[in-house]
Amino acid sequence: MRTVLIGSAFVLGGCAIERGSWTAFDERPRVDAVIDGWHDAAARGDFAGYFGRMTPDAVFLGTDATERWERAAFEEFARPYFDGVEAWTYRPRDRHLMFSGDGRTGWFDEMLDHERYGELRGTGVVRIGSDGAWRIAHYSLTFTVPNEVAPRVVEVIRPMLGD
Repeated sequence: MRTVLIGSAFVLGGCAIERGSWTAFDERPRVDAVIDGWHDAAARGDFAGYFGRMTPDAVFLGTDATERWERAAFEEFARPYFDGVEAWTYRPRDRHLMFSGDGRTGWFDEMLDHERYGELRGTGVVRIGSDGAWRIAHYSLTFTVPNEVAPRVVEVIRPMLGD
C-alpha cells in the first residue's frame, strides 16, 4: 500500500508537504512570485501591478495602529505615492509559507529590510481565485522590537495611545 501511495504522489506532479499541510501541487513558486512581484511593483511605483496582486476584498494593516485599510480606501490613500518611480521599497527575505489542506489558501510571514525603518515583519494571507491566480487577501506590516527595548518603546508610545 505504501508503494502505491508514494508512486501516486509522483504521478500527481509534485505533491508537497508544506509545514504539515498537504497541497495537491507545489504552489510555492507561484505564490512567491506574486508576493515578490507585489513588493517589486511598489518599489517601481506600479499602481496596477501592486493592487492587481490583491483580492478585491483585501485588507492591509500598516505599522500605525490607525492603519486598517480595506482595498478601496488603501488605493485612494496610496495613489499619490505611485508616480511611476517608487512608492515604497521593502526587500523581503526569510519567507515562510504554509497552505491549507485543500491548497487554495496560504499564509506566510517574512522579514523585510527597509532603508529608513530597518528590519520589519510582514504577515499575510493569499488565496487562489476562480481564475487560477494567487492574490494577497490580507497583509500586516509590523516593526520588530527587541524584547530588551520593548519597555522603553511602550513608554514612548503610551501617551500617544491615550493610556
